[in-house]
Amino acid sequence: MRFLPRRRRFVAGLLLAPLLTGCFASEGGEESSGSGGGGSRLRVALAFPPAENFNPYGADATLLSRLGVTEGLTRLDANGAATPALAESWSRENDRSWLFTLRDAAFQDGTEVTPKAVAAALTRAAGAEPVTAALSGVELTAEAAGDRRVRVTTAEPDPALPLRLSSPGLVVLSAKAYADKDAVSPVGTATGPFELTKVSGTTAAALDRFEDYWGGRAQVSGVDARFIADGTARTNALRTGGVDVAEAVPVSQVTSLDEVTRRETATTRTTSLLLNTEKGAFKDPKARAAAREAINTSALAKGVYEGHADPGVGIYGPALTWAADKRVKPTGRAGAAAADGTSVTVATYDNRPELPEVAQVLKQQLEKAGFKVKLEVREYSRLESDALAGKFDAFVSARNTMLDTGDPVSILASDYTCKGSYNLALLCDKQVDKAVAEAETVTDTAKRQDAAMTAEAAILGTDAVVPLVHQRIITGIGAAVSGVQLDPYERGLVGVGTRR
Repeated sequence: MRFLPRRRRFVAGLLLAPLLTGCFASEGGEESSGSGGGGSRLRVALAFPPAENFNPYGADATLLSRLGVTEGLTRLDANGAATPALAESWSRENDRSWLFTLRDAAFQDGTEVTPKAVAAALTRAAGAEPVTAALSGVELTAEAAGDRRVRVTTAEPDPALPLRLSSPGLVVLSAKAYADKDAVSPVGTATGPFELTKVSGTTAAALDRFEDYWGGRAQVSGVDARFIADGTARTNALRTGGVDVAEAVPVSQVTSLDEVTRRETATTRTTSLLLNTEKGAFKDPKARAAAREAINTSALAKGVYEGHADPGVGIYGPALTWAADKRVKPTGRAGAAAADGTSVTVATYDNRPELPEVAQVLKQQLEKAGFKVKLEVREYSRLESDALAGKFDAFVSARNTMLDTGDPVSILASDYTCKGSYNLALLCDKQVDKAVAEAETVTDTAKRQDAAMTAEAAILGTDAVVPLVHQRIITGIGAAVSGVQLDPYERGLVGVGTRR
């Protein structure tokens, strides 16, 4: 890779930034700037604390991308298409191999982003255990392929690879990040506009502007992030001037904010009830059918979410405008059995404040149908491992269907197949696996969407998941703040153009 001096690379970043950073709505300002001045620091309140010491391959990957720390070879635009990030272009060599041409960029430790470094980073991500969600069911290898090029090869044809490489879990870090063979550190080793410099356990983190960012100089000198699981406390921090931006404002707190300080964004996030198909009461498909029939999703949308959500219609909601016309009616559903006092435990987490209330309403609806329901509510980081291990009969989860890869098929593979890495329903169904596998082979975008909807119908037919509502996210933004990224995929929040 040719070396581009710091001054020249900075100017090049300014020229490229308007093309590369306007991927989704930015509130009240340009998305990039090379203006001088030190800039003030931005104070941000986030709902989810780091659960794995900022491990970029797990649940913390999205935290890093939302704070502008990490990035991969590609990113998503507003239409869900792959656009350039660290790779300025790419081409498909054959069914299994793609060639990515890198832009001139630097890591935050001062080393250059080279084909060898990128290949090593992707190789490390591919070998992560547990497998990062974007690579569920995918075997990937990467190698340097000459000046500024990286060849990425999959064991099976993967038409969605450029989308997959936009995942927050497939970020590119410098060699220093992997100095410890048993851990990966994004501190000072990423490529984004902000460098993670200090972590205070699970309560706070400090980030400084990365002066040599390829996309231009950030307009704030740094970011001070606070992790506040309680939604009311997050909102109060914004309302009283303690923070400049508060994500995931609870609907119960919307009226406490001035209209000018709140923004509502349609997202690809669906809140669902996942039923344990492997053991317990809901191993019986007739019991799952009874639970589905007991649930009134309109009551949840209008009551719990006070109209800031749409009733659940499927795994994919109305934010994906193509889904409605392609939806396939589920078939093969079991008939509902009488609940007859069957005891079940429903679990959820309180990082998203509506979820405990959703669970409470579900409890009432299920009990009306004859179930006996026990609720268990914890902070997400203390709940995830038990949920994945199937320790609950049912789990209420808010999941962004396009977060991991931007590909509608990939989330089906990770969440609903026998080998899925985030299969909270513990579903293992031959017909589902077949439908998802067939969808994974389709290259044409429209036909891939059709195949995804066929697979969705197969999944819904098992009653392993009951879509409850499709969410709109409310972000609290101080009146003096502009350039906050209102991202329907929830991968971005602060970036080069965010300022106050």
